[in-house]
Amino acid sequence: MRERWKENFSEWYSEVIERAEILDVRYPVKGVYVWRPYGFKIRSRVVELIRRILDATGHEEALFPLLIPEHEFAKEAKHIAGFEDEVYWVTHGGLTELKVKLALRPTSETAIYPIFALWIRSHADMPLKIYQVVNTFRYETKHTRPLIRLREITTFKEAHTAHASAEDAERQVQEAIACYKRFFDALGVPYIVSRRPDWDKFPGAEYTVAFDTIFPDGRTLQIATVHNLGQNFSRTFEITFENPQGEQEYAYQTCYGISDRVIAALLALHGDDSGLCLMPEVAPIQVVVVPIWFKDKKELVDSEVEKLKEELRDFRVHVDARDIRPGAKYYDWELKGVPLRVELGPRDIEQGRVTLVRRDTGERFSVPRSEVRERVRETLEEISSWLRERARREMEGRIHSAQSIEEIRSQVVEKGGVVRTTWCGREACGKGIEDSADVDILGILEEEAQGTCVGCGERAERVIIMGRSY
Repeated sequence: MRERWKENFSEWYSEVIERAEILDVRYPVKGVYVWRPYGFKIRSRVVELIRRILDATGHEEALFPLLIPEHEFAKEAKHIAGFEDEVYWVTHGGLTELKVKLALRPTSETAIYPIFALWIRSHADMPLKIYQVVNTFRYETKHTRPLIRLREITTFKEAHTAHASAEDAERQVQEAIACYKRFFDALGVPYIVSRRPDWDKFPGAEYTVAFDTIFPDGRTLQIATVHNLGQNFSRTFEITFENPQGEQEYAYQTCYGISDRVIAALLALHGDDSGLCLMPEVAPIQVVVVPIWFKDKKELVDSEVEKLKEELRDFRVHVDARDIRPGAKYYDWELKGVPLRVELGPRDIEQGRVTLVRRDTGERFSVPRSEVRERVRETLEEISSWLRERARREMEGRIHSAQSIEEIRSQVVEKGGVVRTTWCGREACGKGIEDSADVDILGILEEEAQGTCVGCGERAERVIIMGRSY
């Protein structure tokens, strides 16, 4: 049942994006896509969830400009070096050549921090915690893929904070990690949290913590990052404050973000050969009601369906009254991942019952009409738990261990997923391991290392995960 979803995931993913009406990929710019209404509803619920989590932890939403002057963008040397190959530049306004080129934001540090410098004067102005949900632009040169590798990232949630001490900034990093854990747990998306090696951290950061998940084809996808920026950007953009002793200091900063990749993970991890299996929390339609009509019973069925819809008003309900065969309706809603189907026909009405069909397991069962509201609620909760647990088990089954370069290579190539292994911590050795195994070091785990380094044979200092990423 699930073999195509696993064995030919790339084809499955492209097909379900189109046929489930998530995106229209035919826009005439490479790496730029159109959100269709059904897909956009899923996106909106995902964004609504992260907004609730951030708002509850003292973040405030703002909106900063898309255009960044070249002189501001170029101030942070490490930062621009990390993005110089990806920036889109606006050089003309109409027919007039601009005196200052304008970058379309690839990320917003260089747009936001000049304003932070105006807003912050005293330690009393901090912590400052803002976020925005915007589109960003990156000239992606690799093979573009819907929601995974884009030139216009349409769902870029970035948070930026400023603090009066290094300790408070570090606490903010931990809060950000906790926020993302709540977010992904709610979506049923399993993850591995690790610290990126220094050569792979965010340009200008002190360090980067990342969340990765593992797709059905065994490749990993980075779905969130958290960065401790220290005072690197505050020194560049002169973000200073007066401390309680009356002295001027540079602020300590953090930033963290997610993107369309979250929705890619949501779709990919909760699927099967029939299409999507949406988590009830974000499904545009939680319950689809399919009337089963027979000859002269149509009016009776329609009347009861309207009553049933009213009984289920606490849920996102859709009645499929199209004049097509019930089987075609079942196919459509299974493809789109609607969590629960309710069937109601003359026989059900006579018996005072309704038929429920779960999208996740395919289980079909009958319940008394008087209990339908509570049984729907219970079933949706069970579906959430089942999908969450299944995704966790699937990911755990793709995490392996390796004690040699050859084993790393064979495990990742033959089994897919990631391998846990040990490393001495030296950059030259780490890059050598990557080159020899033809597999990337994704991150460093917070675990005590035992034994020797898989690369040089010296004492291991770090436990790392390695894999092949999108």
